[in-house]
Amino acid sequence: MNSTIKNYYELCKPNVVLMMLITALVGSLLASKTLAPLSLIALAMLGIGLCASSAAAINHIIDRKADANMNRTENRPIPQGEISPFKASIFAFTLGALGAAILVIYVNTLTALLTLASLIGYAFIYTVYLKRATPQNIVIGGLAGAAPPLLGWTAVTNSVDPNSLLLVLIIFAWTPPHFWALAIHRKDDYAKENIPMLPVTHGVQFTKLQIILYTIIMMLVSLFPFVVMMSGVFYLFSALILGIIFLYYSIALYFDEENKFAFPTFVYSIYYIFLIFAALLIDHYLI
Repeated sequence: MNSTIKNYYELCKPNVVLMMLITALVGSLLASKTLAPLSLIALAMLGIGLCASSAAAINHIIDRKADANMNRTENRPIPQGEISPFKASIFAFTLGALGAAILVIYVNTLTALLTLASLIGYAFIYTVYLKRATPQNIVIGGLAGAAPPLLGWTAVTNSVDPNSLLLVLIIFAWTPPHFWALAIHRKDDYAKENIPMLPVTHGVQFTKLQIILYTIIMMLVSLFPFVVMMSGVFYLFSALILGIIFLYYSIALYFDEENKFAFPTFVYSIYYIFLIFAALLIDHYLI
């Protein structure tokens, strides 16, 4: 891949955007009993993906000084001088405008507005304010990152259904234990930049306890689709098994004095969210 293209590609945080698009796609596929037109779903994913990439690029721009001083992020394109903040801003604006236009013209205005709200929530409210204002930054700001399944759902139905909000709630409850595990692993980076992540402000052991508590909350929330008869027994057993494994990692991390379980817990959390949404989809169409 051409180095310039690669740098702009990295600005988009492709792995994060891919995760968001998968949950958005599942939302669109769960929105009705019959499959929506594939052209509509494809255009919705394109618009949502472009807006998510725009938000990611804005995050790179705003965090460029902190990124330059953190081991995890020092090689990003802007800190390395590969892309100027001005060029990155033009790129981010272009992606956001194009994504919003696709959603308004080819999908529906509701999805466009909700996607824009999500972009603003992550790129500005979280990155500019919440991230440096409170150790509860990831809890409050997590709502923006939890929106994709709702966006996929509204793309198909042009309405906000209570079941779509359950999908949002699952990701919202999942976000704190997912991110705090990484924050423990990268605690020194955040401390160096005075970013008030929970392990920095309240200590690692307190954060580990919060991970266990939020994992339990997440497990309970994950049962809601079965409780409201949105999903069946296959999903129920999948959610229970995946949740128990997550809880095992959380408890193992709590008793791990060297914090070696922090990164494996973070990695498993990614598998968890992919698999639980896959279980929703399988239960809906195949069981």
